[in-house]
Order: sequence, then C-alpha cells, then structure tokens
Amino acid sequence: MAEIIIPDQAAALTAAIGNGWIKQTRIEDSVSLALFAELSAIMGRGEAASLALAAAGDFDIACDEKRVFRREAVKRLGTDRILTTPGLFVLAIRAGTITVEQADSAKVLLASKRFEMTFDSFKDVL
Repeated sequence: MAEIIIPDQAAALTAAIGNGWIKQTRIEDSVSLALFAELSAIMGRGEAASLALAAAGDFDIACDEKRVFRREAVKRLGTDRILTTPGLFVLAIRAGTITVEQADSAKVLLASKRFEMTFDSFKDVL
C-alpha cells in the first residue's frame, strides 16, 4: 500500500479492504519471494508483488500496462489470466453488478483522465 501516494486512491483502497472487496496479503513463500526479487529488478515493487502473487497463487491479474509488466505477465500467466479495465467492466455487467449505462458513464470519466477505450459503448463489446 505504500506505493499509493494519492490520498483519494489510498482512501479508496482502505475502504475496499475494510468492506472485504479486496484482500491484503503478503509474499512469504520462497518461490514467490524469489520471483518478486527477480521482477523488482525490471518493474516497480507493487507490480512485481502483484505478478509474483498471481503466478504463485494461480490468480488472475488486472493490467492495462503495454510494456514490461504485460510482457512478463503474458510470459508467466498467459493471456487468459490477464484482465484489462474494459474486461473488468464487461465482467461486472455480465454479473449484473453494473449496467451498460453505468459502465459507459465510467468510460467517459476515464476518458477525461486520458484513459481511452477503442469502442463507443460497452453494448458494442458484449
């Protein structure tokens, strides 16, 4: 959590942990620690920790990175275990957690923050 230095993001993460939406964990086994050390040499600590945990724990990972992190994630996890931001929205829509309209509103907000998606509406990708 130390990598999250923007107060609003840190507060959102703390709330998500408190609500049980995500779980904070530690890397403790020697295989994961070795992988974390290897990955830390080529990417940030948070990214290295996330990828080491995903690889060792057979977890999926969310990633919009296009360079080193994505290359290493594909190498270690394969493409089927990597979720993107649009993919997460599609999963939420299919699960009934959010509507297409809500996802499209979030898409507009993300675009205002310079996160562009290549389609007009989530209804186009369902």
